[in-house]
Amino acid sequence: MAHLSIIGTGTMGQAIAAVAGRGGHTVQLLGQSDSATSVTGEIVVLAVPYPAVSAVIAQRGESLAGKIVVDITNPLNFETFDSLTVPADGSATAEIAAALPSSQVLKAFNTTFAATLASGTVGELPTTVLIAGDDADAKSTLAGVITSGGLKAIDAGQLSRARELEAIGFLQITLAASEKIAWTGGFGIVPA
Repeated sequence: MAHLSIIGTGTMGQAIAAVAGRGGHTVQLLGQSDSATSVTGEIVVLAVPYPAVSAVIAQRGESLAGKIVVDITNPLNFETFDSLTVPADGSATAEIAAALPSSQVLKAFNTTFAATLASGTVGELPTTVLIAGDDADAKSTLAGVITSGGLKAIDAGQLSRARELEAIGFLQITLAASEKIAWTGGFGIVPA
């Protein structure tokens, strides 16, 4: 069984903790008041808004060396909801990977809403978590946590695919924010 440290106690952090718990994994959930608490998990999930990531890395970066670090952020402009805030040829995950060169950085969970993680479904389809990253073992480890918690996991490719995952997350959030889809819905993947 894996041990996860989830930095962020909001709805996404709690939903990911519940998925891991259903799979029999242990979870350390860290909020803002836990800044002095050491990260103990071999998998660390950054379940904070993108603008908060740099502060987390500044505070905890050295302690993340050798760990699987999962970026769930969607770097969108929260004032206008009309664009991503990273360069067109980059991604939030690529920036995090550059800041944490001794960690195995993955992109995951950003194309799902907390409600679909909690329910395990998107409409009638099982919730599927897309995972991008350059370390096959890290992706396999995270996929094992996800599937043991009752969800599906799909390897979406190399870390460079994080850009496309962030675009999907951006589209889904803007559709929900404009009430064109529900926060309990989203994109589903039909099994082959």
